[in-house]
Amino acid sequence: MIRQYLFCLLLLTFGYVSAQKPDQGLETNNLIIEKVKSHVFRHVTYLQTQSFGRVECNGMIVFDKGEAIIFDTPVDDSTSNAVIDWVENSLKCKVKAVIATHFHEDCVAGLNAFHKRGIPSYATNKTIESAKNAKFQVPQKGFDNLLELTVGDQKVIAEFNGEGHTRDNIIGYFPSERAMFGGCLIKELDAKKGNLADANEKDWSATVSKIKSKYPDAQVVIPGHGNIGNTSLLDYTIALFETKK
Repeated sequence: MIRQYLFCLLLLTFGYVSAQKPDQGLETNNLIIEKVKSHVFRHVTYLQTQSFGRVECNGMIVFDKGEAIIFDTPVDDSTSNAVIDWVENSLKCKVKAVIATHFHEDCVAGLNAFHKRGIPSYATNKTIESAKNAKFQVPQKGFDNLLELTVGDQKVIAEFNGEGHTRDNIIGYFPSERAMFGGCLIKELDAKKGNLADANEKDWSATVSKIKSKYPDAQVVIPGHGNIGNTSLLDYTIALFETKK
């Protein structure tokens, strides 16, 4: 018994066996993957922009029974490959699809990495049209207002509820974990309005109010940028863009 203990200690010391559980996430200079629910992770990468500097960009990974779906690509192909590799090697899941929540680079810039590995990409038809016009990476499979897929035995929802950050922005929802990916439509607490270049500020509050009514039981809400929260992020976003009378 003592000999076995010393042998295991030796392996751990020299890195032959990882002491970290495989589903606890990852952190490097360019990528963070963190667990937020038992079958939900947030991925974080960093986009260098002219207007806002180095911006932290969120996405969501949901999984069940050997399958995973990713909302929004990381900001380039190399970090997208790193996320796919992590899902395959640590979660032991096949990535079934990637879903872009709108046409901006922080959602689609890493699509080529997914396509080269045979992973299909989905987005609204509006997103596909806008990505083509902007000469960004273009998702493959279009839908209008609602897409329902599955991972394992669990439903995954992607849904358009109205305009806000862009005219094509959607949210993702994973009902079994009550986890929502709000994308750039939803703001972290105390955030400013951010990039309004393609925004519909007039409809933004009404769109988020509709989402709050549809998903009142959401426990975790991941915004497009910044810290995770709960439905208080929806309330904050509604108030931020509410039309003052």
